[in-house]
Amino acid sequence: MARASVSLRVYRRTRRIRAYLRWSCDGKSVERYICEVTRDSRKENLAQAWREAHAQKLAGDAPLPSESSASSPAVRAVMRANRRRDTGPEMALRKELYSRGLRYRVDARPLAGLRRTADIVFTTDRVAIFVDGCFWHGCPSHHRPAIKNSDFWRRKINANQDRDRDTSTKLHEAGWTVIRVWEHEDPQPVAERIEAVVLGHRRLSDR
Repeated sequence: MARASVSLRVYRRTRRIRAYLRWSCDGKSVERYICEVTRDSRKENLAQAWREAHAQKLAGDAPLPSESSASSPAVRAVMRANRRRDTGPEMALRKELYSRGLRYRVDARPLAGLRRTADIVFTTDRVAIFVDGCFWHGCPSHHRPAIKNSDFWRRKINANQDRDRDTSTKLHEAGWTVIRVWEHEDPQPVAERIEAVVLGHRRLSDR
């Protein structure tokens, strides 16, 4: 049985969110449509997608590791999908960059004196990439305001956005190029964009 993950994709025209099951087969990434999800948060949408994947017999439960604190395999899958680093979108993007011969640091601070961590860092080229979650960072195409505790979540998302802007400003002032990517973006064109920026820096430094 292959290990699978669920990815969420928003469609700009309809603003509907579709869930896909992704897994690796013979070294290639494969995905299959599960369903549309309609919940108020990424966590709830992931849980809905996993339930539907099980109902369609697209996924089955693997035994929980002894060290896991999750109450079930489905809960563990959602917890892992919402973790701070090594998320599905990050891993897919890193794989694309690596296949292009690019090497990078992961989950690193671009500036030693600034307590802000980028998801992917090209230290020599001074390029920092942030893969932003659509719910937590207020994606204009994907984010749906929470209905419960709406004031709390609005303040939380606004604070995250303020921190994002402050981080980008401080890095720009220090001579860094900042690239922000939404988790729903296709990793292939994103990797092409990042590659062009990194190689452009290297061509300038060779002159």
